[in-house]
Amino acid sequence: MADTVLVVDDEPSIIQSLHGILADEGFEVMSADGGLKALDIIKETIPDIVLLDIWMPDIDGIETLKRIRELYPSLQVIMISGHGTIDTAVRATKLGAYDFIEKPLSLEKVLLSINNALNYNRLEAELDLFRERDRQRYQIAGHSNAIAEMKEQIEKAAPTDAWVLIVGENGTGKELVAHTIHRLSKRNNKPFIEVNCAAIPEDLIESELFGHEKGAFTGATTMKRGKFDQANDGTLFLDEIGDMSLRAQSKVLRILQEQRFERVGGNRTIKVDVRVIVATNKNLEEEIAKGAFRDDLYFRLNVIPIRVPPLRERVDDIPELVSEFLDEFSIDTKEEPRLLSPDAMELLKKYGWPGNVRELKNLIERMAIMCPGETVDAKDIPAPFNTSRIEEGKLESFVSFDTLKEAREIFEKSFIASKLKQFGGNISKTAEAIGVERSNLHKKIKAYGL
Repeated sequence: MADTVLVVDDEPSIIQSLHGILADEGFEVMSADGGLKALDIIKETIPDIVLLDIWMPDIDGIETLKRIRELYPSLQVIMISGHGTIDTAVRATKLGAYDFIEKPLSLEKVLLSINNALNYNRLEAELDLFRERDRQRYQIAGHSNAIAEMKEQIEKAAPTDAWVLIVGENGTGKELVAHTIHRLSKRNNKPFIEVNCAAIPEDLIESELFGHEKGAFTGATTMKRGKFDQANDGTLFLDEIGDMSLRAQSKVLRILQEQRFERVGGNRTIKVDVRVIVATNKNLEEEIAKGAFRDDLYFRLNVIPIRVPPLRERVDDIPELVSEFLDEFSIDTKEEPRLLSPDAMELLKKYGWPGNVRELKNLIERMAIMCPGETVDAKDIPAPFNTSRIEEGKLESFVSFDTLKEAREIFEKSFIASKLKQFGGNISKTAEAIGVERSNLHKKIKAYGL
């Protein structure tokens, strides 16, 4: 469809000239000889761009611009005038005019301004789409009692600047809760900066959080802003705070108390205004008892605690979650969405979900890819989610698999899931109990979607 331009001017020669040139350029052109008539046309057919003269006999262009902006704030208006002054141009711009062009009109300038305004409209439309997708991406699905209670806590905490401690097992959606709190807060148009404390080596965490000056250490060839600096006026999300070293904890505590810091290798004090949200899958009170977490930092962070329930406590939400994941996959692949049969859904409700929502999402994506039909049936659900395909502790059940690799993977996943459940999701305790390195166990948990 051709873009539509409404030309508003009381000079017939201007309308005729612009009509011919714009039509030759592929635009659909409408015209009005006064502000009131232009408003009537806009009510009937909203154009893409308005070229609006300042001086007109009924109501002038400034008044017309005011009314257009009140009724249609996203409609781009380009002012044109043969008697323009700087004051008039400034006033029109403050009222929301996209551009101001003086007569006699330069046709190249008119076309450039129109095309720039149209490109601006397209960028705004794309930005609105991204915002909507972002909003949907961070919607918390489910209406179970456990989730309803958590949502109520989020709605109360979000508008404040209070710090929040989010606790929950791996895969429950702690990051999603943090994003939701930020989106519902008064800082929602400011930065949301994430830091995975478990993924940063101890010798680099200070540089990551606080930044460093050029030459602060070998390899520091330029100045780098830290996460606290980047999050100024916004929200800083410290994920897996329980894995932060005691040395880094003491540094963070000082910054949290004072909201000021120095970059590594620097002596200039930088003041910030940051809301802090932290998350952990550990019991921090137990970590304090072991001497692995500072009690003063815990009390500083634990202003508003929010517990994210594990999936096994909200099985009524599984159908809604499954539907959401299938729709997401359908949009990403541009394929028709799959359906789950009632029997398949019942199997999912009976499973223990040690990997929680993340494990469910991984399974649904796998089923959407691997199942050829439009409907996923119970027979399509693999072990260990399908208890008819494997009975825990029986060697015969593993013999039924076609390859050694498949049987080994199923056993390893089931074994790790069971041990994680036994130790309350604590990776360090689980790794020690089963005799593997913590980093190796972390990789396997990620690979299996636990």
